[in-house]
Amino acid sequence: MSEMTELLATRGAEKTIGSPVTAVACARDGQTFALGTVEGEIFLIPVAGLKLPETWLRIEAHDGAVLCLAPDTGKAGFVSGGEDNRLCRTLPDGTVTPLHKGRRWVECVATTTEHIAFSVGKQLEIRNASGDTTLKTLEHPSTVTGIVFDAKGKRVAASHYNGVSMWFVGAKVDTVRPLEWKGSHTTLAIHPAGEALVTAMQENDLHGWRLSDSHNMRMSGYPKRVTSLSFTRNGRWLATSGADAIVLWPFFGGGPMGKPPTELARLPGVFCSAVAAHPKNDIIAAGFEDGSVLLAELGSERVLPICLGKRGKVTGLAFSPLGGVMVFGTDDGVIAAIDLSSAS
Repeated sequence: MSEMTELLATRGAEKTIGSPVTAVACARDGQTFALGTVEGEIFLIPVAGLKLPETWLRIEAHDGAVLCLAPDTGKAGFVSGGEDNRLCRTLPDGTVTPLHKGRRWVECVATTTEHIAFSVGKQLEIRNASGDTTLKTLEHPSTVTGIVFDAKGKRVAASHYNGVSMWFVGAKVDTVRPLEWKGSHTTLAIHPAGEALVTAMQENDLHGWRLSDSHNMRMSGYPKRVTSLSFTRNGRWLATSGADAIVLWPFFGGGPMGKPPTELARLPGVFCSAVAAHPKNDIIAAGFEDGSVLLAELGSERVLPICLGKRGKVTGLAFSPLGGVMVFGTDDGVIAAIDLSSAS
């Protein structure tokens, strides 16, 4: 067991912060990670101080929980939404600037290098890169539960009750493309090549749409509700939580319909709670409800344990843009950073 827990001990550091982690993100330049908490804090981990937890910054960014977190439009910094009805920008030095203050929670945020999109209730607001100008406000039939841009930043999709709404960001006249399926859609992911869009449902299954023709795809059989989705870098596989292993659906050869999923990195009786696909290699990071974090390699099925157990449920995982560093947080208030650059 000591050998198996070695990677975090030798390649990284961890810190107990005492507040459950709600979200994890990495800045576009790969130099800083941020973790939001239910207490409204944002913890900043500089990659240069990855093994020095005393250099990790605690920022009081929100009054109430951090509900969403994304890399800023620029190379450094982050944008976050909270229960204090604010959207804020946080810089690596800890400076916090409010971008929006409204009457309702800011529940979802997504960014590209050119746009910030955030949701308040049924409304999705799109702003310019600096965040000071509202370009459009898009109305949805019910509360927005997730936002995602496509890889080129040309389209934005919002999940809500009974489906997903897709919009062209630069359209002069805003016409929605509705993707409909009855029920509560709680989060979403878009295929890197824009071929499909998938949501997690309130029930224990996924729903997808082939974007070329809106054909419906249903992926079911989970023992637990799926809370985390991540497409691999080339879009061949969709990794998800919701079982006692990483569940991988094939998005090639006519899949996923009519094809069984593959399972990797099983921990019998312990559910996977968070997944993140490596940005450059065919590797999936998975966090489990007991605090275990594993790296699983597609193809070889090799599993590399980062740490095992006793840290609380893993609630967020993020890689740096080149994949050399990974950070995770748990609902027991443990945050950790690992240098993977020589871990092969």
